[in-house]
Amino acid sequence: MSEQNKPFVVTDRRKFTMDGELRPDADPSPEREKREPVAVEPAVTSEPPPVAASQDSAQGHDFPPPPSAEQTDQARQAYEMTADRLDTAIRAANPGMDHPPAMSFDQLVQSVYMTAIMQLGGATPEGQQPQVDIMGARQSVDMLGVLAEKTKGNLTPDETRLLNSALFELRMAFLEITQALARSAAAKAPAGGRPGPVGPSIVR
Repeated sequence: MSEQNKPFVVTDRRKFTMDGELRPDADPSPEREKREPVAVEPAVTSEPPPVAASQDSAQGHDFPPPPSAEQTDQARQAYEMTADRLDTAIRAANPGMDHPPAMSFDQLVQSVYMTAIMQLGGATPEGQQPQVDIMGARQSVDMLGVLAEKTKGNLTPDETRLLNSALFELRMAFLEITQALARSAAAKAPAGGRPGPVGPSIVR
């Protein structure tokens, strides 16, 4: 008989009938016992576990290997040469233009400070409703906070004074704006149905 013409056989391996009674032709072999998984304790070794690697993996960090000292130096030199050529081309196109000042810690603080002021609506023309990027401003303020924490003990007195002053002013401005936004939201539906004062609006 060919393989295609062989009958298809179905074997009923159920042990009980629909009424719950044992079938007379049931397989008398007992069912395999379901064994609970046995917990195996890890072997104790003298080497500590890779704590840093496990933490990075848990947080989803997958950092590439750091560059070598030679690669870092080559990248720095190439960057500086390219920046110098760019400065030369800009001055050639703009006669009399001074050489741009070198970046300093003061300029870094002032740049983040001005960004936060603009995000808080400080650059809004007079007579127009301020547009506030409150989350962007918060990130800028927090950025200066991280900078203050990481550079603690490594700044000159003037740099420390500048950074602390910038943080104080930005935090106070942030509080003022958030309070104004809260008052504006509360005034949208005042008692008596009269419209409240128009305050700053959130753009994000």
